Amino acid sequence: MKLIALNLPRDFSKKDLEKLFKVHGNVTACTVVLNGKDGISKGFGFVEMEREEDAMVAIEKLHGTKVNKSKIRVKPAK
Repeated sequence: MKLIALNLPRDFSKKDLEKLFKVHGNVTACTVVLNGKDGISKGFGFVEMEREEDAMVAIEKLHGTKVNKSKIRVKPAK
């Protein structure tokens, strides 16, 4: 299942994003979207999790939590 994580800290890396989600299940892919000009994070990313059940737990546990002073939002990607 593919998820979108919004309001990520601007210094968040792909490894940081994967580490955040893999506590809740197997992450098959993840990407932090970067600004093309300077390579700085745009503050959101995508995570694909192997099992839908794990993805739903990740949404429940991570949505609204603070990560480095940023209150993140997590929901299914459309």
